[in-house]
Amino acid sequence: MNKIAILLLTCASLFSCATKKEILYFQDAENLNLKEIETSFEPIIEPNDILYITVSSIDEEVVKPFKRTIGSEGSPITNNLQLQGYLVDSEGNIRFPVLGTLAVMGKTRGTVEQELKAKLSEYITDVVVDVRIINFKVTVIGEVKVPGVFRIQDERVTLPEAIALAGDFTEDGNRKKITVIREEDGVRKVSQIDYTSANLFTTPYYFLKQNDIVYVEPSLKGVRKSGFIPDVPALLSLVTVILSTVIILTR
Repeated sequence: MNKIAILLLTCASLFSCATKKEILYFQDAENLNLKEIETSFEPIIEPNDILYITVSSIDEEVVKPFKRTIGSEGSPITNNLQLQGYLVDSEGNIRFPVLGTLAVMGKTRGTVEQELKAKLSEYITDVVVDVRIINFKVTVIGEVKVPGVFRIQDERVTLPEAIALAGDFTEDGNRKKITVIREEDGVRKVSQIDYTSANLFTTPYYFLKQNDIVYVEPSLKGVRKSGFIPDVPALLSLVTVILSTVIILTR
């Protein structure tokens, strides 16, 4: 009985332990040392994005016709940036005062700024244009500590930053299978990322785009906890306790 108990204890410890390769992040990251860092990332404007556009000049009177105002000054409506923004329609256009319909889909906000400035320069000599995507958000769900929708103020977020915003993985999170769901050019794309691999830094999904969904799958241990599949370590622990009790009582 003693030999059986020792054998079961050994098996329980083996089954319940995760290997180093299953939990370490960014393995072989030293291979990325001194590699050039991508710094020019800018999100691409998509349909249903909301753009907040400001037009300014030394003479504020000349820019008034190009400003969109909703509601009276100081009202809740006026202070709501979402309502003050320009919705990109299904065809990729916005409707701008005086200038009319402008195509913005598939462009970066920097490109839209330059194009708007060129058009407005015909009316205003010292015009300054600023464009922001104010509905930039990512969703992180699954085996993370704080799942939710996270709004990104600076329009730039990486996958590790999104995982950190969600409180990191739970102990049942499968770090080798992170699913990123992305809508791009009217097509839904699904890709799986291995968070334990340093190759994460070179994938197109290192920088997340607006409205990306990140799903962290449960590990095999997590699946066992949530369903009817027996949890081997738990069963072995139970059997070990029973056998230990029997040994003590029969001595």
